[in-house]
Amino acid sequence: MRDGEALRVAIIGGGANDEHDVSLASAAAVTRAVRALGHDAVPVTIDRSGGWRDPDGLPTTAAEAIALLATCDVAFPVLHGENGEDGSIAGLLSMAGVPFAGSPVGAGAVGMDKWVTKLVAEALGVRTAPARLVRSEGEAASLALDPRLVPPLVVKPTTGGSSNGVSVVREAADLGAALGLALGAGRTALVEAFVVGREVDIALFRDSTGALRAGTTLEIGVADGAVFDREQKYDGTASFTLPARISPDEHVGIESAARALYDALGCAGVARFDFFVTATGVVLNEVNTTPGFTEASQVPRMYAAVGLGYEQLVAALLDAALTESTATLEAAR
Repeated sequence: MRDGEALRVAIIGGGANDEHDVSLASAAAVTRAVRALGHDAVPVTIDRSGGWRDPDGLPTTAAEAIALLATCDVAFPVLHGENGEDGSIAGLLSMAGVPFAGSPVGAGAVGMDKWVTKLVAEALGVRTAPARLVRSEGEAASLALDPRLVPPLVVKPTTGGSSNGVSVVREAADLGAALGLALGAGRTALVEAFVVGREVDIALFRDSTGALRAGTTLEIGVADGAVFDREQKYDGTASFTLPARISPDEHVGIESAARALYDALGCAGVARFDFFVTATGVVLNEVNTTPGFTEASQVPRMYAAVGLGYEQLVAALLDAALTESTATLEAAR
């Protein structure tokens, strides 16, 4: 980052999906941090219908919004879910020539697709739960013939987040309804074997020096046989333990798997990797390339625990984005 110089920073939040409100909270927090750092914050919102709104909250055209973004030195998108985290906003910013803090198109698209993420993880030797990709409720009968998928099962949309459309199936007769719920929140669904283990997350970002920096591990307190659902994530009742209560070997397993995935997916900015620690080893749950980013969200907590506060984390991510943009321009000359 240019020493002592105030930056003009676009913060992009909202989104035309069911994580709209979560994204708005993340954007508000980043806006506060950018202003506290002495920069000019330019909040831009995508409303629930996909329309754009300017910093005053007034409707604007897509062309006008892009022109506004182009006046900024750097962008900090916090669009969670489809039409944002899936690489959409990364593609737009790249085409507009605006440096941004976050993963590029490919990493966002692959990380958003839980099925494709599984394929990449397995190719790297990172364990995932046995699963099937499902496109219609009519496939419930054939699932009963798969010896790997005996209830309890977890059924969830292949894309999306915040545990929307996720359910635990304990009886085969309930599978059809669970598929209907998941397919109502996404075009395809995953049916996974239920993993018994402790939920442990870790976050990584590559800083301006090229170093891949990890936060501490974070363990989520969830009752046996339950899932970390939307209500627990956002109603303030979630229980987090930092660092996670895991052995040194388990910590090494989690961090090494996360580092391998970060690089293989081509991530940039901060990404969160969610695992289960089981009696037989570490199992990947999913990857989030645009994780929740309020001051109380998991990722900022992980970095605060290793001495990097919220504002410093935002500053480091902006610095990395600008450094990467400068390096890319110089390489193209």
